[in-house]
Amino acid sequence: MTDLSHLAKPGAEIALRVTPKASRNQIVAAEDGLRAYVTVVPEDGKANAEVTKLLAKALGVAKSRLTLIRGQTARDKVFRLD
Repeated sequence: MTDLSHLAKPGAEIALRVTPKASRNQIVAAEDGLRAYVTVVPEDGKANAEVTKLLAKALGVAKSRLTLIRGQTARDKVFRLD
């Protein structure tokens, strides 16, 4: 798991690209930004919930502190840390 604790500042906006139906759950810091890979399918918000859980774990914060502000149905998402 990628350690993203250096990004855990209140008010920070974290952009990432999501790939659903991957072989494993992970967050990777690539050259073009953060990428999240989740094993669940993108229906009924399941993938968003899994991404929120993974991102919270990588940041070392509670899931309740993350808010999805853009990209509810898109692959490119932006989360705000409260």
